Amino acid sequence: MMCLERSGTVSPYLIFLFGGMPVTFSFLFILNSVLFGIGLAMDAFSVSLANGLREPEMPVSRSLVIAGTFAVFQTLMPLLGWFCVHSIAEAFQSFQRFIPWIALALLVWIGVKMILEGLHGRDEKGSLKGSALFVQGIATSIDALSVGFTIAEYTLVFALTESLIIGIVTFGICMAGVRLGGKIGTKLSGKAPVLGGIILILIGLEIFITGVF
Repeated sequence: MMCLERSGTVSPYLIFLFGGMPVTFSFLFILNSVLFGIGLAMDAFSVSLANGLREPEMPVSRSLVIAGTFAVFQTLMPLLGWFCVHSIAEAFQSFQRFIPWIALALLVWIGVKMILEGLHGRDEKGSLKGSALFVQGIATSIDALSVGFTIAEYTLVFALTESLIIGIVTFGICMAGVRLGGKIGTKLSGKAPVLGGIILILIGLEIFITGVF
């Protein structure tokens, strides 16, 4: 159950019932979550664009799977980070410094593979395997683990809500990225996989540079 209320000059707020108990979400909380989602989804958007470039004739059902995969990972990672902060904070802080290296390695590996396939004409249309998509999902969302520190003061309900909003925003943005990439890919013909691979490598470098320096 949900209702929207206004009170004088106070910002609008949403009231949800969780287990029969009312939980209030301010408009600023919702807006902050949406903006957080947009920021976190940029890497996933770029990878979605690269996937669309790789497979210009991708069916809508496949686009939904790709966007859904990124959305699931972007939902789970902040929530996992929240749980880590509240359980194994010291160990989690030690692991954080490896996040940029992991993202770089995964995206460079996939990017180089796409470039080689494009250069040698071995690009298999529609062949983005589940394992490759899984790796992309991890690589583009692993830095979202750090969001666990940002939302550490939230209760579980608020942390879960923000994570869900981030996931919904990611889904929409990635869906747009895949479709846009497909439209561009049809004009680039066989060079699309090469461009897609370069984009993945650049994303990996961007995550690495911003995470280390």
